[in-house]
Amino acid sequence: MLGKGVVGGGGGTKAPKPSFVSYVRPEEIHTNEKEVTEKEVTLHLLPGEQLLCEASTVLKYVQEDSCQRGIYGKLVCTDFKIAFLGDDESALDNDETQFKNKVIGENDITLHCVDQIYGVFDEKKKTLFGQLKKYPEKLIIHCKDLRVFHFCLRYTKEEEVKRIVSGIIHHTQAPKLLKRLFLFSYATASQNNTATDPRSHTVMFDTLKDWCWELERTKGNMKYKAVSVNEGYRVCERLPAYFVVPTPLPEEDVPRFQGHGIPIWCWSCHNGCALLKMSALPKEQDDGVLQIQKSFLDGIYKTIHRPPYEIVKTEDLSSNFLSLQDIQTAYSKFKQLFLIDNSTEFWDTDIKWFSLLESSSWLDVIRRCLKKAIEITECLEAQNMNVLLLEENASDLCCLISSLVQVMMDPHCRTRVGFQSLIQKEWIMGGHCFLDRCNHLRQSDKEEVPVFLLFLDCVWQLVHQHPLAFEFTETYLTVLSDSLYIPIFSTFFFNSPHQKDTNLGTESQDTQSKPLNLLTVWDWSVQFEPKAQTLLKNPLYVEKPKLEKGQRKGMRFKGPQAQGGCFPSWFNLFPAGWTRTALRSGTAWPEHQRQLSLPLTQSKSSPKRGFFREETDHLIKNLLGKRISKLINSSDELQDNFREFYDSWHSKPTDYHGLLLPHIEGPEIKVWAQRYLRWIPEAQILGGGRVATVSKLLEMMEEVQSLQEKIDKRHHSQEAPQAEAPSLLRTSARLSSLFPFALLQRHSSKPVLPTSGWKALGDEEDLAKREDESVDLGDV
Repeated sequence: MLGKGVVGGGGGTKAPKPSFVSYVRPEEIHTNEKEVTEKEVTLHLLPGEQLLCEASTVLKYVQEDSCQRGIYGKLVCTDFKIAFLGDDESALDNDETQFKNKVIGENDITLHCVDQIYGVFDEKKKTLFGQLKKYPEKLIIHCKDLRVFHFCLRYTKEEEVKRIVSGIIHHTQAPKLLKRLFLFSYATASQNNTATDPRSHTVMFDTLKDWCWELERTKGNMKYKAVSVNEGYRVCERLPAYFVVPTPLPEEDVPRFQGHGIPIWCWSCHNGCALLKMSALPKEQDDGVLQIQKSFLDGIYKTIHRPPYEIVKTEDLSSNFLSLQDIQTAYSKFKQLFLIDNSTEFWDTDIKWFSLLESSSWLDVIRRCLKKAIEITECLEAQNMNVLLLEENASDLCCLISSLVQVMMDPHCRTRVGFQSLIQKEWIMGGHCFLDRCNHLRQSDKEEVPVFLLFLDCVWQLVHQHPLAFEFTETYLTVLSDSLYIPIFSTFFFNSPHQKDTNLGTESQDTQSKPLNLLTVWDWSVQFEPKAQTLLKNPLYVEKPKLEKGQRKGMRFKGPQAQGGCFPSWFNLFPAGWTRTALRSGTAWPEHQRQLSLPLTQSKSSPKRGFFREETDHLIKNLLGKRISKLINSSDELQDNFREFYDSWHSKPTDYHGLLLPHIEGPEIKVWAQRYLRWIPEAQILGGGRVATVSKLLEMMEEVQSLQEKIDKRHHSQEAPQAEAPSLLRTSARLSSLFPFALLQRHSSKPVLPTSGWKALGDEEDLAKREDESVDLGDV
């Protein structure tokens, strides 16, 4: 205990400086340095991974209030990750129930996952960057997956401190060249390794056949055609080699402005309407060029707008919706709520947490995205109108909204394979700039915008509200978001298919015996063992029922009861409006007390834009980046249509294999707890939460299955196979409300409300009236 400097302190107050000074060397604390060395875990390197620098005698802190407890080990930096090798990690290796990642360990940080680096100098925290004149006593690393690591360098040799700190700063913050990414080192070193080919499951959309298959699946092949005019990227480097356009559109028009101003098909609805997207034409000031562009757009307009059967509504996402800056600003504020250094900071911020959540506007950004997707769904489903999404390059908000619409309208996109195919089609082949938006090259912070993470958060809202409709789980979405920063998969590390093929495809044959063959993130066996992969699949997913004789094809499916299920939707067992403190204490605030920081009143809706012949000039100005001074039609009509459509759908039983709309009222849009709170022990319920409910339901399912097998034995001799998914949940030593990402090392005995806050808050009567600081007094 001598080396751990135990210091007490009241909850919520600033921790006093330690009054006890230890004169025992760190080697003596751990009995013997030789013994520590014998316990050290071996550094496992991936193919092509190289060790760059290391430092011994490093303490990795697990902070509890003002007490500093930690484990002794070595901090290393490779060209792939920062890793801490502690002397107690061998115990974790025997935990069969742990949800392990085979590529990234619990104490590993990929270089791409590092967000900010801080140093502590004389108890003061400062941001580290560039060349340092003085080196810190402590190193704090904030990660993009919201982990926080504390390393004490006080007992490390000065030369090693300089090497490890300088190495980490340089390899995580200095601008990089694309070819210098670990992605290429790994691909070169593992050329002979083989992995499961996901093509037999996930549609990659890198061949003409894939697009034809998607057209046939959605019955869009009557009005749209797949074209190969961009083979070899001779027309446009931004577009994929193959894509789909309206059948009447002449293929010779596609190369005219390098693919700009061309309506590109995304998806077809069951009623024949389609969702399309279009990138704006280049801005030109010359009158002659503007006239040419106007004539070109007139011709395009005639091919897609042919009333009364083909009416197109436009949605200009560049001017009438969120900006990328809005998204980045909101998320920058939002993520700070979860980068918690210790228990004291947790309790200090907990009392004003909802105010901070409100001021970030992240949940409101999510609500606006879902609302926009519902508006477009209403046009397709109820008004039988084609919808054309407009954006400067059609590669950010177009990807987001078109994907959300398809998840809501197409049940195939709610299966795991269908969802992965959707991401391949709309995001990868759609040219979303993952390299820039994730800032993998560290070249421009201005380009870094979490658009794809926003999409996953919106999908999580749907999964949370309608869990029986999705084949995948929130754990699947969480590990997918983590995979953005693992540079052994090519999926999220390029700005376009052209950039990927240029660096890995046929042009690489000059220096390689064969083109580099990178892994895709969809091969989950690379990261997880089969037993762990069961957590990616929803055991309560309601599969599409087979129609019996005499049953109409259009009959509405109401849920598991219609399939013979014996249990209700477990989602309905929990009230809306969970708070972060409630996650810890096991209680939930009443819905009327907590609105999760979102207003119940409707925000200003985007004006409804028609796509009629007399409005062609306005459309052209949009595509040319010109500002429109007057908006066409009032927003009241759209609001009324939206509200009627929205309320009508929610008044009917849910069809899990039909149209699926989210609730977008304030308290229904929640914080994605598993992703954002998983590294904060105080925010977890040990042995409880929703996952415990799922575990109990799975036990019930096994009991029913066992009884059914006993009945079947009277007629059949062989037994049916046992399900594997339930056992992983029930036997886990880390079962908590945020399973499988429980982080339970830090134990805090603080009350739900910090005691130091009582005087500032006033008496109990005043406290009850303050919405943002309401508490359950029964727990105090």
